[in-house]
Amino acid sequence: MFFRKLRQLEAKMDDFLDLASEAGLVFRAAVEAYFQKNQGEFSTQLDKIRNIESRADKLRREIKSELYTETLIPESRGDILALLETTDKAINGVKRVVQDFSAESPAIPVVYHENFLILTDRSQQALESLVVALRAFFRRPLAVNDTLHKVHFFEKEADRVAEHLRHEIFASELDLAVKMHIRDFVFRMDRVADLAQQVADRLAIYVIKRTV
Repeated sequence: MFFRKLRQLEAKMDDFLDLASEAGLVFRAAVEAYFQKNQGEFSTQLDKIRNIESRADKLRREIKSELYTETLIPESRGDILALLETTDKAINGVKRVVQDFSAESPAIPVVYHENFLILTDRSQQALESLVVALRAFFRRPLAVNDTLHKVHFFEKEADRVAEHLRHEIFASELDLAVKMHIRDFVFRMDRVADLAQQVADRLAIYVIKRTV
């Protein structure tokens, strides 16, 4: 009975990580659709990310309940819950960005689209690398560091692209209000990579705790 419940819990954690990975893919697809002015596809991706965020919240609550009510892996449950909660924040961050595109319809000139897409890709790659590292944490803790450095790499790349975009935007002849609006979206998209790195930093500490 104990091992059956443990396997069920592991399956739910796998499902949660699948949702985190899918959130990154939807993020990229939504931004691409927005720049292509494909409203139908953008709306589809917006619905997807809302559904993903809702399902991730539900799974996180179920996992939390089972960890405590079934007294499963008590020595690690605090660490596991912290990782799930901070990863959930990254998923929420993706949802907020896509919703902001929908609500605010930023007028981003075509000249900046390529770098915005690169920024989206780097943030998505940071999130995906985090998912790989988290899967390793639950199965092969010693292998986590093989992937954690990728999270930091893509986060730094996202920062680099974001900084370049800000310089380009404020060096342009756009109206100041437009510049600030576009700048805000640079910050929000870069924030996704920052959230992934925050989870990675926490994960690195938990790896040390489990291997000493």
